[in-house]
Amino acid sequence: MTAVTDEDHGKGDGTGKPDGRWDDGLIARRAAEAREAEEAAPPTPAEGDAEPQVEAYAPADGPLPTRLDALRELVGLSRARLDRDTLAEAGRVLDEAAARQRLSSRHTVIAVAGATGSGKSTLFNALAGAPISDTGLRRPTTSQPIACSWTDGAAGLLDRLTVPGRLRRRPHPGPAAFDEALQGLVLVDLPDHDSAATEHRDQVDRVLALVDAVIWVVDPEKYADAALHERYLRPLAGHAEVTFVVLNQTDRLPGEAADLVLDDLRRLLDEDGIALGEHGEPGATVMSLSALTGDGVPELREMIGRFVSDRTAATRRLSADVDAAAARLRKVYVAEGRPGLGERARDEFTDRLAEAVGAAAAGQAAEREWRRNASRACGTPWLRLWRWYENRGLPGSLERMGQALTPPEEELTARQRVEQAVRIVADDAADGLPGPWAQAVREAAFTGAQGLPEALDELAIKAGAPGASKRGGGTETGRSTVPQLGGRPPKPPRPKWWPAAVLAQASMTLLQIFGGLWLVGQIIGVLEPGLVTPALIMLAGVVGGPLVEWACAAAIRGPARRYGQDAERRLREAAAGCGRARVLDPVAAELVRYREVRERYVTVTEFSTTGR
Repeated sequence: MTAVTDEDHGKGDGTGKPDGRWDDGLIARRAAEAREAEEAAPPTPAEGDAEPQVEAYAPADGPLPTRLDALRELVGLSRARLDRDTLAEAGRVLDEAAARQRLSSRHTVIAVAGATGSGKSTLFNALAGAPISDTGLRRPTTSQPIACSWTDGAAGLLDRLTVPGRLRRRPHPGPAAFDEALQGLVLVDLPDHDSAATEHRDQVDRVLALVDAVIWVVDPEKYADAALHERYLRPLAGHAEVTFVVLNQTDRLPGEAADLVLDDLRRLLDEDGIALGEHGEPGATVMSLSALTGDGVPELREMIGRFVSDRTAATRRLSADVDAAAARLRKVYVAEGRPGLGERARDEFTDRLAEAVGAAAAGQAAEREWRRNASRACGTPWLRLWRWYENRGLPGSLERMGQALTPPEEELTARQRVEQAVRIVADDAADGLPGPWAQAVREAAFTGAQGLPEALDELAIKAGAPGASKRGGGTETGRSTVPQLGGRPPKPPRPKWWPAAVLAQASMTLLQIFGGLWLVGQIIGVLEPGLVTPALIMLAGVVGGPLVEWACAAAIRGPARRYGQDAERRLREAAAGCGRARVLDPVAAELVRYREVRERYVTVTEFSTTGR
């Protein structure tokens, strides 16, 4: 094909654009149209006019739309937990997928990339059937991407690649231009990826991220170049299905050397992790040819024709991009083991809170309170008198002594127990989670735990746990009181047999008094002498009183224990409810959020086409 100048398009703005736009329909007309009316035929409407020949993207039925939706939801749910840099690649993939889906689906954009002197421009011209891209000894020969479109309607795709209008071409009329299998092909010749000019390498990186497929052209001298393999082939190993690797310049190799070099190239690609499309398996196409002599070019053109006519390149490229983005996100979504809050962790947390709030001590205090009431009701009058004396708070009072024995560091110990319980349950819940989600779980636990020690102190004060009034700063005495949680009465209820026991104890007391008065009367001479009878009566009262008290103590042992256990259970449940509302529920909410994003991530990866 001859060079195209501004005169070929009429008067314009000096850029080859008659009306400020590039019209690749005027660059090369089909041969049949040229023979019918070469001069009389009106100009073909420019692309971008009122009726552009663009077909909207119509993705084939498959998992890609579902995967893109899942990835979009995944990014949305993760923004509050992951930093922007972590989600940047996934966001770019979504943006590029949306941009590609708005453009033509009947075109396949294939880039021709290679190193300096690999002959990629020569191969580009051989496929187009005309010297579109400059070749020669001067390096770098290709400084900007040059595009060749076999059919109309590719302007939007080339705009996305920012290929200048003056560098958009059509194949020369001939067999290559009218090959039915190539209809829809957009071939782009890229600058050298190893160019000394930084802007050239930047253009290569930018275009490679946008095209549907790429043909890597290597030569016998640079096919093992580390820059090619480490910077491009290895990172793009997941894009094997949209990758062609062509060993060019085989005409320079004698005998079987071309086969040996090709085998070594396959070995290097395998080490790079690139699946090779051999024996009918999906993967990269690897072949050898000579663009200069044309040996192998028809075979490559035939492969490209089948690839283009399939019209799945864009979908496969986007699917590979999703795979790559998911692989980068794996470390922040895939947990080790099965993290979460099991029943054992919840029970242990409840046990620690119950210990911190003094639930066991409160139960014991409630049991002692029951026993104390029984002793007051059924004890001998002399014992009750002693307890009255003791409760006046006189020096030597057992209650005073118990209060004095309360350790001054109990408040600090209880707070430390609560903090330890929160820390342990947070670590258990976050165990195995990826770093960001483990941190979110711990933050939820520690944030919810603020004010938890004070709330538990209030419960302990209401329950009368030992030392609770001191921890809470209350003004009550150290004497244990009965728990008043959950609507429990302030004092233990009395059994129905207590009145009978009180009556029996009163009878024993009366016997003691009656016998004593009888003996006094005999001593002073008021009554007739006879010590046996009054002594026996008095002895019966003296012995019977303690027996009644002992029987009552034995009878109330079971109810008192049950009452204490009930008090402990109520305080334990109250502490557990407080801990659940402040710590466990926020932690569980974070775990549910993680499971949601994990399900989205599974949806993104379960239909992977690259196995990554």
